[in-house]
Amino acid sequence: MHSPDKPNSVANRLLSEKSPYLLQHAYNPVDWFPWGAEAFEKARNENKPILVSIGYSTCHWCHVMERESFEDPALGAYLRDHFVSIKVDREERPDVDKIYMTAVQAISGQGGWPLNCFLTPDLKPFYGGTYYPPERKYGRASFMDVLQQVSQLWKERKEEVIASAEDLHLRLEGFTSQMAGNEKLHERLLHSAVNAFKREYEPKFGGFGNAPKFPRPAVPIFVLREALRYGDKEALQMVLHTCDAMAAGGLNDQIGGGFSRYSVDAQWLVPHFEKMLYDNAQLLNLYLDSYLVTGEKRYSEVANRIVEYLLRDMTHPEGGFYSAEDADSEGKEGKFYCWTKKELANLLTPREFEVVVKHFGITEDGNFVDHSDPDPLPNQNVLSVVNPKLTPEEIEDLRTGVTKMFNARNSRVRPGLDDKILASWNGLMLHALARAALALDRKEYLQAAEKNLAFLKAKLWDVETQTLFHRWRDGSRDTVQLLDAYAALCLGVTALYESTLNPDYLEFAISLAKGLILRFYDSEEGGFFQSAAGSSDLILRIKEDYDGAEPSGNSVACYALLKLSAITEIKEFRDAAEKSLSLLADRFAKLPQAVPFALLALDFMLEEPKQAVITGVDSEKLRQLLKAVHTVYKPNKVVLGNRGPVEPFAKTLPDSETLAYICAGTFCHPPTSETKKIPDLLK
Repeated sequence: MHSPDKPNSVANRLLSEKSPYLLQHAYNPVDWFPWGAEAFEKARNENKPILVSIGYSTCHWCHVMERESFEDPALGAYLRDHFVSIKVDREERPDVDKIYMTAVQAISGQGGWPLNCFLTPDLKPFYGGTYYPPERKYGRASFMDVLQQVSQLWKERKEEVIASAEDLHLRLEGFTSQMAGNEKLHERLLHSAVNAFKREYEPKFGGFGNAPKFPRPAVPIFVLREALRYGDKEALQMVLHTCDAMAAGGLNDQIGGGFSRYSVDAQWLVPHFEKMLYDNAQLLNLYLDSYLVTGEKRYSEVANRIVEYLLRDMTHPEGGFYSAEDADSEGKEGKFYCWTKKELANLLTPREFEVVVKHFGITEDGNFVDHSDPDPLPNQNVLSVVNPKLTPEEIEDLRTGVTKMFNARNSRVRPGLDDKILASWNGLMLHALARAALALDRKEYLQAAEKNLAFLKAKLWDVETQTLFHRWRDGSRDTVQLLDAYAALCLGVTALYESTLNPDYLEFAISLAKGLILRFYDSEEGGFFQSAAGSSDLILRIKEDYDGAEPSGNSVACYALLKLSAITEIKEFRDAAEKSLSLLADRFAKLPQAVPFALLALDFMLEEPKQAVITGVDSEKLRQLLKAVHTVYKPNKVVLGNRGPVEPFAKTLPDSETLAYICAGTFCHPPTSETKKIPDLLK
């Protein structure tokens, strides 16, 4: 079968896969295999080394390497003769990616995607790197040079290579095994972590760290919590400045809403244009928190625009959320998002043009050039807010101008859409969306959240075996079970329960938590393995604890279990979370920058949570009490009703009246039906 775009190309095995990333490589002249038994058996039978090449569909440098190398027939023939070549979508298989990323970081001192790792036929890594150019440049060997050298080593010094792989495997086991240290979990860990983040704050443009700048929302979310708890005005200002700078920059899509993955510069101006579901879910939580703390409309507007973007452009008709949008369209990074001054002059009225140029800082030369493109587009402007102060008349002209720009942009070729639906990322989004529904008083958001959960249960949850699978796309699901999926969906479903008090949701959250502990918990040492026991395609079971752009499964699991335990008083959940956080105690003390989401769980664990128990049957009055509770910034609170598997005290409360009981430990305030009293009772 030939590609319509490449009539001389013939499809390889990846054509039968569901991953958009693998399908992008389905017409390469490379004898690609998906990760699995067929490839492993071929490598063993033919005694060939394996090239495992890992990336994701919206990865810009993955596209570059495909164009330069994997579409080269000569290179494809060389791979076919000397290697077994495997493609892996890191978003579908983060467990596979973690093993070989750790190996490449140990070998080369750096990591990233595309990840290209060379393995023995028994899947043990011995060499690898990231992007390799087609010719020697950037101080890197060419990809063909690397392939030839590895092949020669395998033929002439195979025993040494195997011995090296065994040695690296032992080192990896050492890296990935975790033992509890001597540090105890204590409030001082939170103080020292805040101070560590404050030292990394970049005062000119906001953010924690230097260029390239990733939003990494768990960091400002954590700093905001501690700032409010201890009255740290300096820390509060750091977070709000960061939120304002990100919202004004090109990182934020000024026309369509939603955020790109990161900024290549210090001022949040030029993004790497791919948009990821997990970033936008976490940023939604950050802007909700900033809004609840300050009451400032500008933060609720950003939050609403994130949701509107996701519901408009990133939602399956049946309710699941897609994974990502590409940085590229028509082979050009950012082409969908950028504007020339001439384009705008032709599109807008003179008054609209004047205010758009003023507001977004449009120049004749532009502010963005794609240096990885041999033929970059000229005069491209990334939109950022450089002049926010406008008159009422200018605001109206800006509104009509932006509407025209939005409509004109929609006629362009859109960036590629990665339309696979992942339980893990959907869980993060469900958590944020359920919160947003009440914090922003948007009923349609709650409807979307409930529709999302119905989709996930229908497509990825097996009722008979109580099993959650990870990926659904194009009518079918995978067979993979991951900690990330169970943990994030448990957190999301718990949030949806808190926003609805539907006991069915609480029952499902408990099922997920029990499955999480059964499949992934290390009862001996604490912590959660990334993959289930008995995974025959993995050489290691790893406990991922690094909260990078995505929070780790361990961090999310601890947070979800603690919240669920506070609602249900199921001791098993709290015990597993506390033992797992103890495993991270040395990390909290020595490198808190690695575990900001786990710090949120620690913060929750160390402060006895406030409970808001709301009784009564479903009514407008009950909904108003729920809304009042959810619009108070009190991160370490849980919201529950008096029906279903809730903790014993809540079950004793009658349904005869619609009341809110605000409690902490064994103490409860007198119940109230007055929404205006809720903020003071919670604070």
